[in-house]
Amino acid sequence: MKLLEGKVAIITGASRGIGKGIAEVFAKNGANVAFTYSSSVESAMALENELTALGVKAKGYKSNAADFNEAQKLVDDVLAEFGTIDILINNAGVTKDNLLMRMSEEDFDAVIEINLKSVFNMTKAVQKTLLKNRAGSIINMSSVVGVKGNAGQANYAASKAGMIGFTKSIALELGSRNIRCNAIAPGFIETEMTAKLNEDVVQGWRDSIPLRRGGSPEDIANACVFLASDLSAYVTGQVLNVDGGMLT
Repeated sequence: MKLLEGKVAIITGASRGIGKGIAEVFAKNGANVAFTYSSSVESAMALENELTALGVKAKGYKSNAADFNEAQKLVDDVLAEFGTIDILINNAGVTKDNLLMRMSEEDFDAVIEINLKSVFNMTKAVQKTLLKNRAGSIINMSSVVGVKGNAGQANYAASKAGMIGFTKSIALELGSRNIRCNAIAPGFIETEMTAKLNEDVVQGWRDSIPLRRGGSPEDIANACVFLASDLSAYVTGQVLNVDGGMLT
């Protein structure tokens, strides 16, 4: 049984890493997928073809979720193409790490805008459709860093913690209309980005995690399937740590 059969999902920032993993697992579960990417047209086209081959409708959109008007246009385009929206996954994000004494105002603002403002933009843009349908699931990709903080990531931690506060507020606002909003806090997930790190550093991370391994994009995607499907029909306003026990 495909848990997301016939549902339409928007996934932001899905041309690589966690977003790509979510798109793949959603398509395998029968969801039609509209996804955004910021720069790599080749990666986006490859993903579009890969998802379509799984027998679902899929389309990539070059769109910046941090721009209020672009987010609204994206939702309008998806509605025109797919007919409705059932699931929103706010996954687009960046890091610009530095100790506070060295962090520029630009690097603080950029991270807040891309990671947090984008969640406001996208949620506001899809809200009307979800309200009309009296159903929907919004999933915000936070981080263990948003739960516990991290030296050298004040901007990133603030954006991801802000996402949790936003998630809980939207759950309270929209719950009476059967719209659910939850956050996922991934731990150390091994993607193209972490592959560039020194192997000793990566092994050090793995050794510090109770399950003794980094997570995969699929680990996050499976948690998203749970929160997007009727399996979690009575779950809203929650933060699900998917971190191998890192915060235990």
